[in-house]
Order: sequence, then structure tokens, then C-alpha cells
Amino acid sequence: MDFKKTKVDKRKNYKLVVDIETANFINDALAYDIGFAVCDKKGDIYYENSFMIAEMFIDNKDLLKSAYYAEKIPKYWEDYRNKKRKLVTLATAKREIRQVMKHFNITDVFAYNARFDATGLNRTERYITKSKCRYFFPYGTKIHCIMKMAKQVLFTQKSFEKFAHENNLYTPSGKFLSNTAETAYKYITRDTEFSESHTGLEDVHIECKIMAKCYAQHKAMNTLLWT
Repeated sequence: MDFKKTKVDKRKNYKLVVDIETANFINDALAYDIGFAVCDKKGDIYYENSFMIAEMFIDNKDLLKSAYYAEKIPKYWEDYRNKKRKLVTLATAKREIRQVMKHFNITDVFAYNARFDATGLNRTERYITKSKCRYFFPYGTKIHCIMKMAKQVLFTQKSFEKFAHENNLYTPSGKFLSNTAETAYKYITRDTEFSESHTGLEDVHIECKIMAKCYAQHKAMNTLLWT
């Protein structure tokens, strides 16, 4: 689908939801998969795409072995052959995402645990360009955190606490209730068998729904991570 052929409704406040999958150590994570979608506050999606980053898949195959979900890499190549994902350079991914944002007049980017995604994209930009370019999104882009939203209006609900206890949804330590995207999606859908894909675009789909559910509570939220 060509986003340039998508009609833009100027009455809508479009948002970009992004999810990345990474390799390398968690504090130095580098993106090899960028999934994104243009949606509105109701979670309706108007355009989406999935990018495999060529510099990672081709030039850094050994580094890719360090990916937390490295066992999924063969599936990426299968999806690529089936034209479900695109293999592009980071520069191409960055250019298209910026063009999409311009086309839909988007200034607000959302992600679940947005600090990880935003810093990961900037770090990958600096790694691949040897710091010639340092920022992935256009200057002035507002970064919003969906997990931050969920913590304010979903995870504070008494029904969530009951649901989490009944379904054993705890952090790995077992001391606290889980606040992952998978847990949030299980709660809003009551689908206790749901398992997060941990691939960019597929995770974006559930994050759009979580974001929409947060907005549907019609409560004041502090969503902004940084500008």
C-alpha cells in the first residue's frame, strides 16, 4: 500500500505507533526490526509497514545472534520472501517514516516503553552512521509512552488487580504485578491465552489497541516522555 495514496482527513489527529526489536546488550540495544502504524485515538489503523534493517540483517549477522528473540530471525526471512516485510537500509526506513509523518501531519509518536524504542532508534542511527546523524525522528517530535498511560488509567483499576492475581500476572521476581504490553492486552481483551509476538509490526497492533483503551477511559493522563 502506498501511503501517498491514502486520503488524509484533516479533522483527525493522527498518531504514529512504533515498536522495535533489538540485538546487542539491553543498554546498548540496536534495532533490526522497525514496525509502525498510523492510527487515531480509537486505534483505527490507516497505514502500516514493517522494516528489516539491512545493516543489521546483512552486515551484522554475528551481532544479530545476540538478539533476545534470535530464534525468530528465520521467520523474518520467510516473511520477506512472502513480501510481508521489507528489507531496507536504516536511511530508507528513516526517510519513509518521516515522509509518512509529513503526509499525515504527525508530530506525536507513541510506543509501549517509549524510552527504550526512542533511544534504541537514536542509538542505531548513531551506530550505523558513525554519529554523522544522531536523531531518528524529526526535530520537535513529541514522544509519548503507552505504558505510562496504562499505569495511570488501566493498571490502577481494581478490576486489573483482581484479574492479574487470578491469572498469575506478576513480574519475574513475583513481587509485583506485571505491567507489560502482553499483560495490558490480556486485561483489556480478557484473552488470558494471548502471547505477545515480539516482532515489531505485530506488537504495534496490540499497542494501538492499548493506547485506544487508555484514551477511552476519558481521564487526564500525562503521556509525554519528551520532545
